[in-house]
Amino acid sequence: MNFNSLIDLELTQYSGQTSQSPWKFDNGSNSFNNVIIVDNIPVLLKLSQNNVNSMNLDYEIPTAIDESIIDKDKLESKIKSEVNRIYDLDYDLDKFYNYLKEDEKLAPSAEFCKGLRLFIATDPFESIIASISSSNNSIARWTKTIDNIKKIWGDEYIFQSGRYYKFPPSEVLMEAYENNLEEYEADNRQMEIECYSNNLKSCGLGYRVPYVKQASEIFTLEIDLNDFYHMSYDEAYNEIIKIKGVGPKVADCILLYGFNFREAFPSDVWIKRIVSYLYFDNDQSIPVKKIREFGMEEFGDYAGYVQLYLFHYARKSGLMDKLSKK
Repeated sequence: MNFNSLIDLELTQYSGQTSQSPWKFDNGSNSFNNVIIVDNIPVLLKLSQNNVNSMNLDYEIPTAIDESIIDKDKLESKIKSEVNRIYDLDYDLDKFYNYLKEDEKLAPSAEFCKGLRLFIATDPFESIIASISSSNNSIARWTKTIDNIKKIWGDEYIFQSGRYYKFPPSEVLMEAYENNLEEYEADNRQMEIECYSNNLKSCGLGYRVPYVKQASEIFTLEIDLNDFYHMSYDEAYNEIIKIKGVGPKVADCILLYGFNFREAFPSDVWIKRIVSYLYFDNDQSIPVKKIREFGMEEFGDYAGYVQLYLFHYARKSGLMDKLSKK
């Protein structure tokens, strides 16, 4: 299958969006691979590209499944629709670039970040946990944490291309041990405590462990994630912000990368530095809350994409290093 849309797949994968960790790169097929579920069938997506104007898709079914019982045309139609959704391929980047070029402060990011798209969650619950994990954390560390969680509690699927894991549902993570002491006691102290590593703390969550546990309980027992797709941005924000460990920045990350609310403008100290430098004569006394409000009001429906482009531009152009020294 081919997708004739402007996208820089590698740039999008490694842009640090908290929808999920980057898909596994397979050197043999030169593709980014990840498992999704389509009509209760595990499907390994294998995405590759030779240029930013098109993307190629191959896929595999687990070796344990008899492919003769599958309606291939129906399956491929749904796979294509899901890839379109995950990579926001229907979003008009050319129109967005014209918008950026109207503002001399934003214009440089258009060419610098060409082909960068939103990387929407394959599983919104994964995005919630990834966003909580990303708080006060590096991209490398939180993505490793998410991969660890998948390997310990996620369903395992074996394809011709190898072994892949799906992020566990909330009801599974709700039952996970918080730390090695809890796991040690549950196992009646059969081994030395240092031997226990199938717990949330060992995945690298640190102080975020109780936040992840509570979120897992809430989305198992109280809130249906599908309800968010039928809410306005304000309704969804007011609901998600109630969760312990979810502040304004994490809430906006969840809504933008998990549910494609493009009016969200995730704001932290780095976005504050960037926006203050570009729009407020580098006045760093402006609080993050005001930067978030400015971003949403100034950029409107483009806010999420503007934030994504500004952050990547600042991170890779040297602007962020410059601002961190001030």
